[in-house]
Amino acid sequence: MEPADSLQGMAEVSIANLRDSTSVDLETGAVRSVQTADVLLSEVQLSGLWSPVNLERLARTYWRFLTRVTLGLVRVRYTERERFVVLLFRPLKLLTFRAPEYVLEADHGVVRWRIERGLLVARAGRHGEGHLQIDVRRLPGSDPTRARLHVEVEVANFYPAIAFGLGRRLYNLTQSRIHVFVTHGFLRSLARLDLAPSRVGQFAQPPGDKAEDDGDEARREAGSYPKRASP
Repeated sequence: MEPADSLQGMAEVSIANLRDSTSVDLETGAVRSVQTADVLLSEVQLSGLWSPVNLERLARTYWRFLTRVTLGLVRVRYTERERFVVLLFRPLKLLTFRAPEYVLEADHGVVRWRIERGLLVARAGRHGEGHLQIDVRRLPGSDPTRARLHVEVEVANFYPAIAFGLGRRLYNLTQSRIHVFVTHGFLRSLARLDLAPSRVGQFAQPPGDKAEDDGDEARREAGSYPKRASP
């Protein structure tokens, strides 16, 4: 597979069908928020991008965009088992996720972070009950030389501390709107095909080296692409 960098500028890439759907379970208060878009590009570009390495880079690109759009106020910190979204410094952990899980199939890929805890998470939503995930799916198009990649960013079963502590209306006017704004910006940015290098490099190992690069316990199920054992 060609690196994403070499695929930039090969052909016009555009974003279409940008959508948002946010709902609340009235019984439990859990939020589900989904933003989607179609990335229209050449079949050559998509084939070059379709690899575990670039799925991992797509995940990192989301976190990089979050830091950039907040002018560095919101950052992501990494450990072997967790990812922290912090406000400037690590003690201010807005969200804590478990290490990501990966799935890559012939026409479908997912990277999922399970929500563990954080200042923005109500008690009912802690310890992996909810998740953030990026879902990508190759869809057929009318032109065999062009491809359509459907990208979906989903937060599911999320229990916002603001809604539970200060009211749902305040959550809708603040955190919910900010999340949609940031995610739509991220989806639009994919037209540049500028995928960030992974901080972990789980799938970018030297030939013949079968060890985990950093002992990350992220799980993947990649069809014929073999699972890598955790140490």
